[in-house]
Amino acid sequence: MTKLVLVLVDALKPAMLERAVAEGRAPLFGEIMRRGHYCSDCVSVFPSVTPAAAASITTGRLPDEHGVPSICWYHRGEGRYVDYGSSSATVRTFGVLRTIADTVHNMNFDHLSRRTPTVFEQLEDAGVRTACTPFLIYRGRTRHEMGLQGWMRRVAQAANLRQAVYGPSELFYGELYASQDVDCQASLARPGTRDPYSGCVAAYIERYDLYDFLLLSLPDNDHFSHRHGPQATLASIERADSCLQQLVDAAGGQEQFLSDHAVILMSDHAQIAVTRRAQLAEALSDWRVLQPNDPDPESADLAVAPGARSAMVYALAEDGARERLRARVLRRLRSVEGVDLLAWMEGDEACLWSDRGELRFVPGTRLTDRRRMTWDLDGSLDTIELEEHDGLTTSRAYPDALRRMWAALHCPGAGDVLVSAQREYEFVDWGGSDHVGGGSHGSLRRGDSLAALAFLNCGPDVTDSADPGRQWSITDVAGVVLDHFGVPG
Repeated sequence: MTKLVLVLVDALKPAMLERAVAEGRAPLFGEIMRRGHYCSDCVSVFPSVTPAAAASITTGRLPDEHGVPSICWYHRGEGRYVDYGSSSATVRTFGVLRTIADTVHNMNFDHLSRRTPTVFEQLEDAGVRTACTPFLIYRGRTRHEMGLQGWMRRVAQAANLRQAVYGPSELFYGELYASQDVDCQASLARPGTRDPYSGCVAAYIERYDLYDFLLLSLPDNDHFSHRHGPQATLASIERADSCLQQLVDAAGGQEQFLSDHAVILMSDHAQIAVTRRAQLAEALSDWRVLQPNDPDPESADLAVAPGARSAMVYALAEDGARERLRARVLRRLRSVEGVDLLAWMEGDEACLWSDRGELRFVPGTRLTDRRRMTWDLDGSLDTIELEEHDGLTTSRAYPDALRRMWAALHCPGAGDVLVSAQREYEFVDWGGSDHVGGGSHGSLRRGDSLAALAFLNCGPDVTDSADPGRQWSITDVAGVVLDHFGVPG
């Protein structure tokens, strides 16, 4: 059985990957791309934020099935906001203990649907040994006890983290969980230290032959891009490449590793530079907006969940009153600075608005997209810049727009109105933070949404001339992993 390593570099922008390779700063990534099959326009989910994308990568499903709607959302059943750590200021606003519980435990065991198994669960059921370095979605079949001692253990317990979680055969989650006693310094809270930790752990489990499938998460590029902007990420890409090299060296060097391992190199989304901020909650101040840890939540009219360059608005009313409130909110949002697209449901139809027009759509038979899905549309194709070429309906500006937005609207935790930001804009989070002057992501737009994808010694030929127009998605990767091991999806 050939080992498979899924190398996931957070927020790796295809253009910056290609530049790093061309300049010789990511030689290992470049060799994977040269020997394998490379796709520069693999599309993310909407919203194009890490929690929703991570769930899609590990389940092969969109948010309507896996249930993780965004990085910040309103939990109607519990009557509260869920935030997976939008910023350090937001963590302080909602509370450190609540954020840790939501991000580490609840995302995997309460919010991620049990009806959509992860690749770790499916592979372990088939007897495949799985491993994972720190990644948001890690749910598997193997029980792991919390490994902390002292004050960090008390903090985790205070956050209501249970003593044990279920993950892959070998789980390494920084200071919280480690299935092996490794001499690798972990610090989940310190960006810049996480890639070296992942590389160190990967080298260890390779050296001792502890896996068949490894998800090697290299998250530091995302933070670097947020802070300095995507055009500055050559340094963080070079660092990620060197951390993968630790695993390669443990496997006997580049030639041996690339010949007897299968590799998938990918990102979850990209980023664009942001220069302007938008205060969505302030723009909706005609209504009472639910606040974090609100002392009187029953009197709130709306919940507003900013997710970087996306957002969701929830009408906190019942039945017909909810629809009337949504209609008023939609009218207001159309004039809010920074809003590019609005999406909502009316009956069985999904609706999209931009300043170019309005479009309604449902799955149907009339138009075919690049995923070979068919739709019935009513309204202006200019709304999302749709064009028809060679029998396919496509949008360069908003790739895979209909499929992604349909799934986002049907996610159980979705808001009544979904918002996608204009170029250069970001919605300020509940901690008052933004990434203006750096990079951000989340919107339906191309710059946020296109991820890198390369296969080596596994998977299909992404340049297959038999289907040259196919739109690859991050949701396709789980199926490639399962196929590699002969496990039915």
